[in-house]
Amino acid sequence: MTEASGRPDAAGPPPLVHLLQEFSLEANRYVDAAGGSNDMHRTDLNALAVIMQHTAKNQVVTPGVLRKELHLSSPATTALIDRLDKSGHVVRERQGTDRRQVQLRMTPKAYRDGGAMFRPLARHMGAALQRFTPEELEVATRFMTAMIDATVRAGEEAAAPPTDSH
Repeated sequence: MTEASGRPDAAGPPPLVHLLQEFSLEANRYVDAAGGSNDMHRTDLNALAVIMQHTAKNQVVTPGVLRKELHLSSPATTALIDRLDKSGHVVRERQGTDRRQVQLRMTPKAYRDGGAMFRPLARHMGAALQRFTPEELEVATRFMTAMIDATVRAGEEAAAPPTDSH
């Protein structure tokens, strides 16, 4: 691979892919450290992130949504929700016409705790972002969006049942 072209050769993926892998690893380490300091599992934090994303889009979050998004079994999803409920981060509610359906909502405590856990990361990332022009950030945003989309597509492909190649 040549550094100037950024094109892969037989040596492996381009340096940018290695940087993405390193970023992903460091982000996971941060989540583990922040969660561990607050007696929360990585899955707990991922669940809160899913709930926040859906809530921001005015979408209802049910245990089934969490199960699907986090690829958990029903018993594991129940244990997760029980932990989040016990820690005061999530409440179960029954709303609407179908009172059988449980909806999950983050509590103010979850937002406070999450803010405190991720404040150092936000502060350091904010400082790093200041070193780039708006134009550079626009390119980086398009790049990251494309990488996220590619990762989602690859994950869907990896999760698909194998096709018979005969």
